[in-house]
Amino acid sequence: MSAPGTTAAWSPGQPLIDLSGKVVVVSGGGSVAPGMSIGRAACVTYARLGAMVCVQDLNLGSAEETVSLIRQEGGQARAYQVDLSSESDLARGFSQALDDHGRVDVLHYNVGLSKAAGAMDTSTEDLNRIHAVNVTHFMLACRQVLPGMVERQSGSIISISSIAGMRYLGYPHLAYNTTKAALIHMTRMIAHEYAAHGIRANTVVPGLIDTPRVAGNVANKFSADLDEARDKRARQVPMQRMGTPWEIANACAFLASDAASYITGTEIVVDGGITGKYV
Repeated sequence: MSAPGTTAAWSPGQPLIDLSGKVVVVSGGGSVAPGMSIGRAACVTYARLGAMVCVQDLNLGSAEETVSLIRQEGGQARAYQVDLSSESDLARGFSQALDDHGRVDVLHYNVGLSKAAGAMDTSTEDLNRIHAVNVTHFMLACRQVLPGMVERQSGSIISISSIAGMRYLGYPHLAYNTTKAALIHMTRMIAHEYAAHGIRANTVVPGLIDTPRVAGNVANKFSADLDEARDKRARQVPMQRMGTPWEIANACAFLASDAASYITGTEIVVDGGITGKYV
């Protein structure tokens, strides 16, 4: 058993990443379009490692699709329809998950709003709306799980940011970029405040990832042809390819597990080296 204020550390002989018996809430575990999003890949990965996964999404059908994929493999999951832009619905969704499972061991916050606009075109309303979902409601989600984590003296919180929160990538998404930067720092602050309670908080920072959102957003930016758009996007990356949702999910699974027991208050950048080009 771990001493108070510590997290169980991984030791030789144990599986490197094992989430057996853990309850994981993934906020944003569906997909905006058919295919494998980062949130959906994370849900499937957590379940493959033994976790009970609570899949939260505004679109119940999308959450249920994620649950179906998990159950087809023999994993455990349950879908929850939650409007994460609503403070009251967010609280209801977490309360339901806590009632169903008794605790939350891992919070994975995978929610983000965006709008293409610069300083002169971003309205106050858009900035406030995007900040609320990308930053404020992450804090509210943490408030839902932190009391139980403090009581158990263990827990892992994982926020999903973006390299857009670290660098200017060549096009203006002012509200998205600045709020994703704020998310990184808020996660650090939570990490330091709760480190003595055995709670770890870290951020995964994806680079250019090939997700269903590419078809809707990236193709419009580069060209009308999706294959051409993917090729142009891939050529920006030193590794000459976009990442996959699974590569982000693997980083999240590591942070959720006891293998990362001495890692808190930091970021794992999963970007194929692209941020190094903008230093």
